[in-house]
Amino acid sequence: MILKHNGKTLASQVVFAKNIFSQMLGLMFRKNISQEFAMIFMFKKPMTLGVHMLFMRFPIDAIFLDGEKKIVGIETLRPWVGHKRMKGVKYFIEMNKGIAAQFGLKIGDIIRFD
Repeated sequence: MILKHNGKTLASQVVFAKNIFSQMLGLMFRKNISQEFAMIFMFKKPMTLGVHMLFMRFPIDAIFLDGEKKIVGIETLRPWVGHKRMKGVKYFIEMNKGIAAQFGLKIGDIIRFD
């Protein structure tokens, strides 16, 4: 699985969080992730999603997508204190801090993955 934006690879190491346990755990308790890593959370239907950074050891870029994989929100979250709530989210991506800026991601852009 590869995560792409405008034909450029954002992440080549992609993990899907499809069940409630993997979604609750997310990246908690990890010491770090590689620059090529992304975790994608998939939900059955668009929802209001609240994300927290409790038990996180490093900052992340949080990318919120709608049902068409269009970016509806981007936020850099800090360990332990970061949080964000967003409506209409069908997919949610956690990546290393700075990836969104590095690739120029913005609201309305489409992210590709299968």
